Amino acid sequence: MKTRMLGSNGFEVSEIGLGCWQIGADWGQGVNREIALEILTKAAVQGVRFFDTADVYGSGRSEDLIGQFLKHYDGPEIRVATKFGRGAGVYPDGYSEDALRRGVDASRERLGVEALDLVQLHCIPTEVMRQGEIFDWLRKLQQEGAIRHFGASVETVEEGLLCLEQEGLLSLQVIFNLFRQKLVTELLPQAEAKGVGIIVRLPLASGLLSGRYTLETQFAEGDHRNFNRDGAAFNVGETFAGLPYEKGVELADRLKEMLPEGMTLAKMAQRWILDHPAVSTIIPGASAPDQILRNAGASDVAPLPKALHDELTAFYEAEVKAHIRGAY
Repeated sequence: MKTRMLGSNGFEVSEIGLGCWQIGADWGQGVNREIALEILTKAAVQGVRFFDTADVYGSGRSEDLIGQFLKHYDGPEIRVATKFGRGAGVYPDGYSEDALRRGVDASRERLGVEALDLVQLHCIPTEVMRQGEIFDWLRKLQQEGAIRHFGASVETVEEGLLCLEQEGLLSLQVIFNLFRQKLVTELLPQAEAKGVGIIVRLPLASGLLSGRYTLETQFAEGDHRNFNRDGAAFNVGETFAGLPYEKGVELADRLKEMLPEGMTLAKMAQRWILDHPAVSTIIPGASAPDQILRNAGASDVAPLPKALHDELTAFYEAEVKAHIRGAY
């Protein structure tokens, strides 16, 4: 597993991290404790050194499981990023320094650490970012030693650019994949110029870019890939990258025609992301241990040829962009 730096003033992270929403088990079919700990163990064995979680994943269950794992872990250092800002009583208009402090303290307790490696604002309202006071609170917590770094998870280019104006921002977490390429020119260069690391969520567009889904694929009633297809519960961009499911399956099948020999669609999709130097790490999720090995292997794939990059860009512009829905 290769590593990169998260921001110019941050820390080393594995190119492939682990998104820990699934192990929180608050949607879909859930992941029991034993499988969750096996997923975390498998990730560490494969060289994954960066876990991304949030205080609301399973109402703290994801953080708690990571804390249990780290308590008995005896290997190379694993960095953990968590998030604040979507909890009950906070989102959308209950932000205060006291609420942030309580949230940080609760995350520290669940993770079993004195200081959080990275706290990210969790897709908070644009206006709260624009006002900027919440960043002052984060800087105060950093000075006090409760957190080491702070960043923001955002939904749109506009929000990302707002956050880049904030002194001390270490990272931006963004949706970036073959189906959402707008960031290539409108955000990534600006982040790189400011030394802000990029954490990529939804690299496989909720599984569409795994190449395994068909029109007949069924998802559990409580799975966001079922109930949030059209943005009924939260930003539609967080599900299938904002594409209508049927169109996403069609486009994924067409991408298979561009695959280099011997490469899977998932590997090409993740390698394409890593070929952008502004990216620090990718955080695919996993609901089963065997998914870890498939994802981790993308770090060892050689960069894609320029001709393929050009073809994938042209495909996005001509065939994909017009079908993207939601904030972007």
